Amino acid sequence: MNKWIAGARPRTLPAAIAPVVVGTSLFARTNLPFNWLNAALALAVSLLLQIAVNYANDYSDGVRGTDEVRVGPVRLTASGLASPKAVKSAAYLSFFLAAICGGVLALRTSWVLIIVGAIAIIAAWGYTGTSKPYGYMGFGELSVFLFFGVVATMGSYFVQSEQVSGKAFLVAIPMGALSCAILAINNLRDRPKDAEVGKRTLAVRLGDMKARFFFVLLLISAHIAALLASFISPWALFTLALLPVSYSISKSVIKGAVGRDLIPLLGKTGRLQMLFALLLSLAFII
Repeated sequence: MNKWIAGARPRTLPAAIAPVVVGTSLFARTNLPFNWLNAALALAVSLLLQIAVNYANDYSDGVRGTDEVRVGPVRLTASGLASPKAVKSAAYLSFFLAAICGGVLALRTSWVLIIVGAIAIIAAWGYTGTSKPYGYMGFGELSVFLFFGVVATMGSYFVQSEQVSGKAFLVAIPMGALSCAILAINNLRDRPKDAEVGKRTLAVRLGDMKARFFFVLLLISAHIAALLASFISPWALFTLALLPVSYSISKSVIKGAVGRDLIPLLGKTGRLQMLFALLLSLAFII
């Protein structure tokens, strides 16, 4: 069981939790009745999709041979810890459970969520699972911003209010930027090996130094969007307390941390996103 937990890549899960927490907390400012079941279902969908993506990537990269020499989280397929069929089945099961939770949520709110959920699942599999995966073309960060930023945050607000909100879009920006930062630092770590096997991630396309600056730009964007959220609640200025953390991570990345030295920074980036989410949520609830 431990190998399956490791294969789910727990360090990436903050990217699934944080936007749901923020979108749900923003609804608290409306003083309308809160639905705990809808919130739980939204969180389940987000977590299951993240886990499904991780297993799907493990399977697809493993059978292509692009994960044979890697630094970082356990790769079940490439390492031989699990058969490709078993990993693929784990991905399918996670997608299925996400679809079930999403279907129940749609029945409780709006059928539009069925369309959104179907697109999310197709995008999740298409990241590495097709003959021409868009993750190999440098579009991974864009997809993450859309689905683990905009869709997850605004969707979590929508399942409570059944309304599309500009405020929800604003607070989705820091969540999307930080989710992108998690992927960006992961791809920066894997950049040399990805370049060797023809995996043209954005880090490969940009080159080492530009990829590092892009990562820092994502953190800056998150802070700017969070400051703009002070127009929703002045307590959003709490996020300024995270500037030293962002600076510390950025400094290590710009100084040229590579390989295994980037793994702790990946974990710190995930924790930074959760801290952002908690502070923004606190600001909206106060």
